[in-house]
Amino acid sequence: MGGFDCRGFLDERLRWVAAHKPLVHHITNYVVKNETANVTLCLGALPVMAHAVEEVEEMATQAGSLVINMGTPYPDLERAMLAAGRAANRAGVPVVFDPVGAGATSYRTRLARELVEEVRFAVVRGNAAEMAVLAGMDAEIKGVEAISSGEDAEVVARCAASRLECVAAVTGEVDVISDGTRVLRVRNGHPLLTKVTGTGCMATTTIAVLVAAGEPFLEAAASALALFGLAGERAAQTSGERPGSFHVELYNALYELSKGLDLDGLLVS
Repeated sequence: MGGFDCRGFLDERLRWVAAHKPLVHHITNYVVKNETANVTLCLGALPVMAHAVEEVEEMATQAGSLVINMGTPYPDLERAMLAAGRAANRAGVPVVFDPVGAGATSYRTRLARELVEEVRFAVVRGNAAEMAVLAGMDAEIKGVEAISSGEDAEVVARCAASRLECVAAVTGEVDVISDGTRVLRVRNGHPLLTKVTGTGCMATTTIAVLVAAGEPFLEAAASALALFGLAGERAAQTSGERPGSFHVELYNALYELSKGLDLDGLLVS
């Protein structure tokens, strides 16, 4: 996949988003609702954060894509995630999964495994340890942060993609994205992305915005992570590398990049 034209693909996807303004339905954690809604808007799409089990099926079928993020799980949310995911599958709506903290507790691990068994995902994005857990490998997690996966990120991505039958995006210093056969690597990003709460969830939302246009999901996920990482680089420059200012500048950078006018610096191979 060394010949993948990320800039051309991303420009086409961003134009599609600007023209169609897809609805991105989030069933996510309460820590990042505001952040992920803002990212969706900055990229030109429309966010909705409908969590009630009484309406999630109807909302999911109206959406361009669905995000399921289990950062703060509880029983009612579990039922909503399963109901929305199944409804999205029936309607042909692509679903993106963020298995936050899978492996940290038995409850999270059971829930993550139930979701991947019951819902067909277009893309699953997580850190190496979370993805290793879903791939059936050993991993160590403290809270919701990865300590180690015990395996190379490419091995984890390939195994997770094959086992889950979707695109697997393992994010870290270098993001590795695979469909089980092909592999793309993204080298965009900045250390300050680890100093602001919810940037992983924001990256998942960026993927959801781009997959709303449909397949190919491998290229869409890689382009989304490159776009988000490049925004982090730009935000670090304009914020003086201060976390508080960086948070605000990250939105500004995503908004500016969404116009597709200055996409120099994308590092995908």
